[in-house]
Formats: sequence, C-alpha cells, structure tokens
Amino acid sequence: MATDTAADTGTTTTNEPLHVDGEAQLDDVVAEHDVVLTDFYADWCGPCQMLEPIVETLAAETDATVAKVDVDANQQLAAAYGVRGVPTLVLFADGERVEEVVGLKAEGEFRALIESYTE
Repeated sequence: MATDTAADTGTTTTNEPLHVDGEAQLDDVVAEHDVVLTDFYADWCGPCQMLEPIVETLAAETDATVAKVDVDANQQLAAAYGVRGVPTLVLFADGERVEEVVGLKAEGEFRALIESYTE
C-alpha cells in the first residue's frame, strides 16, 4: 500500500497532486491540510484527462493540497463519497467536506472555489 506520498507533507501544501490509495490515506491527507481538493477520476475518462493539467496547475499555484483518487482502484472509497460520475471533485476545508463539483469546469471556477476557503 502506498502511503509514502502523504506521510511527509505536514501542514503545508504540495506542489503536485498526491495519489491516494484508500480511505485511511485520504482521511490522513484531509486531517493534515487546511484545504484539500480531491479529484475522483478514471484513466479511461476523457474529461478526466482534459482536467489533468488544470488539477496539476491548481496543485502548483494555489494554497490547496490536491489529492487524486482512481475510482477503479478505489471503488469503495468512491462509493463512500457518493461518486456516481467522473470527474468528481470534492473540496475539504478544515477537515470538513464543503463542496462538490461534477464534470469538467474551467480552471478559474476551481481556483475561485479554492480561494473562497483559503483567504
């Protein structure tokens, strides 16, 4: 089980998305960071592939930590969060689930959403 990516992050944000494997690891990431944007995606999903560069930019340029969850490898985790379609992005602030966005949106919309919780 891959836990090395989230173990060393502390309370600072990361400049690239963290790949999460399992509910325990996602819980740890959410607990360790103030604002976490979680991208539930699938490799076969066209809109997810189009969203990938936006997610990477948000990880590098915003105060949010970005987590990525492969729904095919983590079906129970996706079900636990009610993910019915991909891409689904769930925003956590201060350990609480505060927003959910389904589908492909513009980078500016995601950036504004993150900034509403980081400023």
